[in-house]
Amino acid sequence: MPVPARPKIYHIVHVDRLASIVADGCLWCDAEVMRRSPGGTTIGMTKIKQRRLTELMLASHPNLHVGDCVPFYFCPRSIMLYLLYQSNHRELSYSGGQGPIVHLEADLHAVVDWASQNGRRWAFTLSNAGGYDFEDRCDLERLDEIDWDAVQATQWKQCRGQKQAEFLIELSFPWELVERIGVHSSTTYRRAAEALPPGGHRPPVEVLGVWYY
Repeated sequence: MPVPARPKIYHIVHVDRLASIVADGCLWCDAEVMRRSPGGTTIGMTKIKQRRLTELMLASHPNLHVGDCVPFYFCPRSIMLYLLYQSNHRELSYSGGQGPIVHLEADLHAVVDWASQNGRRWAFTLSNAGGYDFEDRCDLERLDEIDWDAVQATQWKQCRGQKQAEFLIELSFPWELVERIGVHSSTTYRRAAEALPPGGHRPPVEVLGVWYY
């Protein structure tokens, strides 16, 4: 599969985190989330988050830990979402399923342009940035090194690592770059819509069952 003309990137959060994201005007990296302790439900794996904060660094940006960046996948319906859906992984403290989880969609090129204008480092990885053997790049001309067939795969047992390729942006990600919010059901749609500001940036909210398991 060739590189998409306008790749999209996706960050998943619990719907009850939207209010604090809107209030702050951004998504924070895990290092800042730990420092700030914003309201809302944490859905990640503590052990992997800690590894990303203290052990895993980007080769393309010396001294920048993975956990110092806001992470995105290159597809909805990620493997992480599947684990949340299954709700049986021993390292997950969250057990609320995929229903309250929302996808925040953004345009890769728009994000890189913003990062360049605001002095923020960014990179993409060829596999899961929570593993010890990932490779990272900071050149959009090398996007073809991502296994795009794996990224889009619905049967991913044989390409699990490559499907989890990530985009990482240093420190924070501005709320105004969120182009669309995908949700699982009408119930979550209402909760997401209610969290959006009455004025300012209000990305469309859509019920997108194909983004879920």
